[in-house]
Amino acid sequence: MSKFLVETHYTCTFKIIHELDELNEKTLSEVDNRKDGKVEIVNVTVNNRKTKKSDGKNEVKSDIENLKISHSKEGITAAKLKSKLSEKNKSENINKNDNKSNEKRFQMPDRRKGYIQKATIGDHKIYLHTGEYDDGKIGEIFIDTNKEGELVKALTNNFAIAISLGLQYGVPLEEFVDAFLDTKFEPSGKVFGNDRILSATSILDYIFRELAISYLGKEDLAHTPGITRTNEQENNQDDQFLKIVKNITSKGFVRSNYEEKLVDLSDVRINLKSKN
Repeated sequence: MSKFLVETHYTCTFKIIHELDELNEKTLSEVDNRKDGKVEIVNVTVNNRKTKKSDGKNEVKSDIENLKISHSKEGITAAKLKSKLSEKNKSENINKNDNKSNEKRFQMPDRRKGYIQKATIGDHKIYLHTGEYDDGKIGEIFIDTNKEGELVKALTNNFAIAISLGLQYGVPLEEFVDAFLDTKFEPSGKVFGNDRILSATSILDYIFRELAISYLGKEDLAHTPGITRTNEQENNQDDQFLKIVKNITSKGFVRSNYEEKLVDLSDVRINLKSKN
């Protein structure tokens, strides 16, 4: 006759017992550091059970008794269990702190820079609004259209909110550009009103192409040549006046070409005459 072996997995609750000669506060305070603790199994919960066929000459002992014997042989002490629990708690706290740091949201300033770009794809007008942090990084977008129904407008607005939340939680703009660039759906075709983008395969393709050019400097996505900086202009980037301009100017609006957007007023004279 063949026998069947039953393989059972348990969740065990342990109780640690110390033998004390006398009871006092000093002995009780040092009980956790004692190494003479004995472990007993208080409760056993069956988690999973598997059955398999065997030749069956050897007798199968009870798994609960095996657990008691193995744990008594190992002689698990209270100090070891305490150290294991403390290490586990430390690792859990580190993981929780890492998750909290990763989940931190970088709030936008109340008064922020940005720009509005109007463009037309087919018969559809699109208004792209951007918001920037103080250092010039993009943190939010808003998308408005003119000829779409209420459903499409609601979806577009909520899509912009989702992108904005992703940016504020630290998702790089490059990830969104890679995900939505070259998406194809109507309206598509020629783009009017944007000096760097002449055509797009969809509204999303146009929006993230514009953001990539303005905030990431990806000139390979533009259809018209950009302004090439000279060495002299690159050397002037650290000037104090240029730093002030960068602090008050939208990086996306000037597309990082601060030097080309500056107006020289050194030769302008203003005569103020009093009415008296």
